[in-house]
Amino acid sequence: MNEFNEYPYWMALSHIPKWGNEKINWLIIEILHTKKITFDEFFALNEKEMKEEFNLLPNQITDIQKAKSELPNYSFLAENLFEQGFQLIPINSKEYSEILKQNLKRKYSPPLLYVKGNTKLLNEDSIAIVGSRNTSEISLEFTKNIAKKCAENYEVVVSGFAKGVDKMALDATLEYNGHSIIVLPQGILTFGSGIKKYYKKIIDGDVLILSTYHPKAPWSVGLAMNRNTYIYGLAKTIYVAESDSKGGTWNGVMDGLKKGRIIYIRKPSPAEKNANNMLIMQGAIPVDSFGKPIESTENNVEEKLKQILSKGQLTAKAINEKLDIEIDQKNLQKLLSNLLFVDSKSVSRKKYYFLKNSTPAQADLFSS
Repeated sequence: MNEFNEYPYWMALSHIPKWGNEKINWLIIEILHTKKITFDEFFALNEKEMKEEFNLLPNQITDIQKAKSELPNYSFLAENLFEQGFQLIPINSKEYSEILKQNLKRKYSPPLLYVKGNTKLLNEDSIAIVGSRNTSEISLEFTKNIAKKCAENYEVVVSGFAKGVDKMALDATLEYNGHSIIVLPQGILTFGSGIKKYYKKIIDGDVLILSTYHPKAPWSVGLAMNRNTYIYGLAKTIYVAESDSKGGTWNGVMDGLKKGRIIYIRKPSPAEKNANNMLIMQGAIPVDSFGKPIESTENNVEEKLKQILSKGQLTAKAINEKLDIEIDQKNLQKLLSNLLFVDSKSVSRKKYYFLKNSTPAQADLFSS
């Protein structure tokens, strides 16, 4: 079977509803590497053979049979994609991003990439510049500075094409003659206007359009949130211009820190109302407006929090009111639970937070 004839199988397996990347990747490995059979041979197996050879459950076999019935449609769709100049890159291809596989592992790596443009950008040094949609001018200026530095250093800038930081990262990179990967929150066939706008940059090899979703999938909030995983995954280095205390940027940074990623974040001024300092407290590295790490470990929010807790034990709600910063209370609770200098105890179904190693007198001072 030639490579083109395999693509409908890749598409059918990659878009099995509710399976998730980990389960799909496991099955692909079992088929191609463990059993060493072709996709054609796998789909030709009957239910009994699938159960015995792959230890699949009845509902999983049903899902695969439904995927098999879609093969003619995927064959037509693959032909349509190639006629329009798109490419399909399976996870076992040499063109597939190595940094994506390293960062996301088998559990989260997308089994199939739909792309248009310079595929070499997938395996060059890469930087993600991320931030809120509704962001400040100082954050946009920071984004522009980092994009300029990336262009000068021949680093690829990964962006998600959302308004605010994402769009500034892309446009500034191209303004300084750099290269960029646009990671879509939708199917690649639904991005016609964007492809038309950046057509010359795509043809010149400066831009790669990338999607991990069904080619005809429309934009959705869910796909936009999920897409952030791939933006972070495609980058060797991550810079954060500005974050709220909830939403895609916050969740992406928290997930990255949990996985041991090194993440740089712009150090905000005392007057700013954002969650940058809270993420610094979680382990993100503060940088100045040009992306240079700041040696000082001083964190105004951390010092204020210690000062508040030094007076007694408080609920998250009371702490939030006294901190006077923009942070979601649920995320504040998570943050307090992870901070090394904070301890907690529950009394009458309420959780109170206090400084570790506080004196007995302080430990008895409860506030609402």
